[in-house]
Amino acid sequence: MEPLKIEGSQDIPEVILDANSGRIEFSGRSLPENVKEVYNPILDWIDKYVENPKKQTHIIFRLEYFNTATSKKILDIIDKLKEVMVDGNELSVDWYYIESDEDMLDTGESFSEFVDLPFNFISY
Repeated sequence: MEPLKIEGSQDIPEVILDANSGRIEFSGRSLPENVKEVYNPILDWIDKYVENPKKQTHIIFRLEYFNTATSKKILDIIDKLKEVMVDGNELSVDWYYIESDEDMLDTGESFSEFVDLPFNFISY
């Protein structure tokens, strides 16, 4: 399965989806005008990945800011990726947040509870 890489911009996060390493990473800001245009290819890639995942899948969120539409897509991504755990595979989520940004920490904690999956919270 080919990696999917999206170069980030002011409004679109950098995205690296690598099936060979089981690494899924989002960084930067996510404020796309058309959230479906940005996130549907990512969700399509994830649908294929969960059919034959690595033993360990590692999701990394290093988002400085994202809009409400993106938050729904983040939940969709995590929810889909939980399917890798069905066959005993592991899934870990690292949620990075700027040390002074309590809102981003709170959002990550809410997402963790909503999807019923523990996150690793890492301040920087």
